[in-house]
Amino acid sequence: AYESEVPPAPYDENVWRKMAELGWTALAVPEDAGGLSMNMTAVAALAEEAGRVALPSPLISTLLATVVLREAPRDRARPWLERIAQGTAATLAITPADGTWDPGATDVRARSEGAGATLTGTAWFVQDARKASVFIVSAAGDAGVGLYAVPADAPGVTIHPDRIVDLTRDQARVEFSDVEVGADVVVAPAGEGAGALQRAWPAMLTIVAADMCGAAEWQLQTTAEYARVRKQFDRPIGFFQAVKHPIVNMMLEIDGARSLVYNAACAIDHEPEQAPAYARMAKAAASDAAAYCSGRSVQLHGGIGVTWECDVHIYFKRQLHNQHYLGDGVHQRSKLAELI
Repeated sequence: AYESEVPPAPYDENVWRKMAELGWTALAVPEDAGGLSMNMTAVAALAEEAGRVALPSPLISTLLATVVLREAPRDRARPWLERIAQGTAATLAITPADGTWDPGATDVRARSEGAGATLTGTAWFVQDARKASVFIVSAAGDAGVGLYAVPADAPGVTIHPDRIVDLTRDQARVEFSDVEVGADVVVAPAGEGAGALQRAWPAMLTIVAADMCGAAEWQLQTTAEYARVRKQFDRPIGFFQAVKHPIVNMMLEIDGARSLVYNAACAIDHEPEQAPAYARMAKAAASDAAAYCSGRSVQLHGGIGVTWECDVHIYFKRQLHNQHYLGDGVHQRSKLAELI
C-alpha cells in the first residue's frame, strides 16, 4: 500500500528487465543460487558505471540486498537469491529513525509465531521502496535481531515515500503493521541477523562508494569538456589557472577515492579481516570526492550550472544523497578510529 503524493523517480521496467537478462542482478549472487558469483571487484565496477550514468533504477539497492543475503544461512537465503538472479528487485529495510547506521539497530519488532513471526514497526530511509518487490527487513525479537524477506505487497505493509533531493531514486519509510510471515521468509533467525549485516557492511559501503566515484568521474569529464568549449576573453576558460587547477584537483580526489574503493573490494575477496577498515576509508574518501567534485562542477559551469536544463544538478543531488547514506565521511572516520 502507498500513502503519498510524492512523484516516483523515473524508472523504465523494460530497461530493468534487460539489465536482468544481461546478468547484472545475478552478478553478486552465488552460483548455487543461479548467479554468476563474481568477485567484489566486478560488483564495484558495475556500481561505478551505474553512478557514472546516474542510473535511475533499483540496481544499487538490489546489490546491497544481495550482499546481505549472501551472509545469511544459505539454505534460508537461497530462494530469495534465486529470485534476485532472475530479476526481482530487492531493497534493505534495516535502519531506525535516528539513522545511526548500526547493523544491530532497528525500530521493527518481531514476535515469534511458531516457525514464523509477526513484524511490527517502521523501517526508515528505505531506498527504492516503490520499485522493490521484496524488503530485507531487520527486526528485533527476544532472542536478538533476525532478517526477514517480506514481499512488498504483503498485507500490513505500507510505504510512505519521502521527498528527497535525489531525482534518480526513491526513498520511503516502510510501516509494518502486524505483518505475519512464515518460516520461508526468515532468512536469518533471531540472533543471527545483526551478524549477517555486520559481515555485509564492508561490501555495502564499497558499493555506494563506487557509485560516487562513477558519478564524480562524470562530473570531472563534463566540467573539463565545458572548460574547453566555453570562451571568455577570446579563449577557452580552461586556459586560466583558476579553472584548470580545480579540475586537476577533481581528478586527484577521484583517483584517491577510487584506489581505496578497489582496495576495499580486493580486501573483501582476499583479506576479509581488513575489509571493515578499508571499506570505511573508501566511503569516507568517496564522500569527500563527491562533495568536492559536486561543488566544482556547479561552480565551473557558471550560470548554466544552476539551471534545471543542465544535467549537473542531477549528479550533484545524487552525490549529496550518497554522501549521507550509510554514514558520511565524519561518521566513517569515527568508526574507523574505533577499528584501529
